[in-house]
Amino acid sequence: MATETPSWADQWGEGGIGAMQEDEGEKAKKEGDKAKKESKAGAALKKIKAGTSSGFKWIKNQCQRKSSSK
Repeated sequence: MATETPSWADQWGEGGIGAMQEDEGEKAKKEGDKAKKESKAGAALKKIKAGTSSGFKWIKNQCQRKSSSK
């Protein structure tokens, strides 16, 4: 019983038996897609921060106007 059979992880894990090799074009495309998503997320975060900041300023001004009129 000294047969050399691959383990489950070797068969089904990344790069196991029958795994397809990824060509350079596929890798570059995936990296480019990831960079696009990150830049879009960064732009969205900036919009959220700017909107939140202006919202707080508006609330602060509204509260100051009410207290100064008394």
